[in-house]
Amino acid sequence: MLALYGHPFSSYTWKAQIALHAQMLDYEFRVLDADHPEHGEFMATRAGPQGQFPVLVDGARTIFEATSIIEYLNLHHPAGWPLIPSDPEAALGVRMMDRVFDNHVMNVMQRTVNEYIVHPEGPDPAIVADVRNRLHRSYRWLEQWLEHGYHGGNRITLIECAAAPSLFYADWVEPIAEDRYPRLKAWRAQLNRLPEVARCIEAARRFRPLFPLGAPDRD
Repeated sequence: MLALYGHPFSSYTWKAQIALHAQMLDYEFRVLDADHPEHGEFMATRAGPQGQFPVLVDGARTIFEATSIIEYLNLHHPAGWPLIPSDPEAALGVRMMDRVFDNHVMNVMQRTVNEYIVHPEGPDPAIVADVRNRLHRSYRWLEQWLEHGYHGGNRITLIECAAAPSLFYADWVEPIAEDRYPRLKAWRAQLNRLPEVARCIEAARRFRPLFPLGAPDRD
């Protein structure tokens, strides 16, 4: 049995879970919280250099970093549609977009989330403004990317695994306006409807009061 260490409200945990769901793999979800100190002990001693989740355990193998987990599942637990294309040129494009969503959407919006965690009564307006500007720059780029050919669909790849959680939470931090980014807004909604993604959304719903900026009354 595969085991995944993470938290239901974590975007990077979603990223790994979406791949597991897409491959229709059974796994034990080992939640990291105060009720399961043994899971925290594992993370502190056997996970990556900073003890960050998600972490996948497959027998004697321990794999950390969400993208590496997806690469591992694609290699060792393939089922149906590949998460990463076998063609090297196509795989390069998929991996590039994975980095776009992690580095230029998810990690950018996380700066505002962190600022509200540290300074809930007075987040630094310069940091909030910088995140807003950077997100809009990414939104504009992604709108053009969608316009020029990527249509997605109902099949999960590494792109969808990265895009779904990053766009879900980024829209909470800086809304993706339909009049400015209609394709991106529609694609986010399409991603949220995918069963593999919807499963994560529903599992995390009860944690919404914990969102530092205040979770919007939607999704």
